[in-house]
Amino acid sequence: MFTSVMMIEKPLTSEDVEFVTSLHGDEAVSFVVLMQPRGDQADVLLRAIDDVALGELKEAVREGDKPEGKDAEAPARLALEHSLAALRAAGCQAVGEVVEKHPLDKLTAVVDESGADEVIVLTEPHYVEEFFHRDWASRARHKVGVPVLKLFAHSE
Repeated sequence: MFTSVMMIEKPLTSEDVEFVTSLHGDEAVSFVVLMQPRGDQADVLLRAIDDVALGELKEAVREGDKPEGKDAEAPARLALEHSLAALRAAGCQAVGEVVEKHPLDKLTAVVDESGADEVIVLTEPHYVEEFFHRDWASRARHKVGVPVLKLFAHSE
């Protein structure tokens, strides 16, 4: 069985599930999903810049209204449960957890513990971080010993 560790920051859409479950054809796939809740207030400016770059001005204005830090843990747990249920409904094995601290260290440990074949980083575009190679996928490539695939999440 092929094992993928997937880092996400929002619930998987049906399109996301269809895409990641079909990446390896008919081979059985198991997923370990790591859900990263929204960061603290320091990340608001970067997310607002990304929203503006994507032409989502209304979203940029509302960035400060979304739960941050500890307030984001409960929504993250719900998003994780939704994502795991969707992967299981697609016929895959799926387990996961919310990562509250040190996501890249946790990713490295999970890859080692699970014997993962790959890492999938599935996020919305983060232009500022990507430009400076500070996004999860770029940083993960330097920490894990398996291929890292960067995918952009779909929106409902």
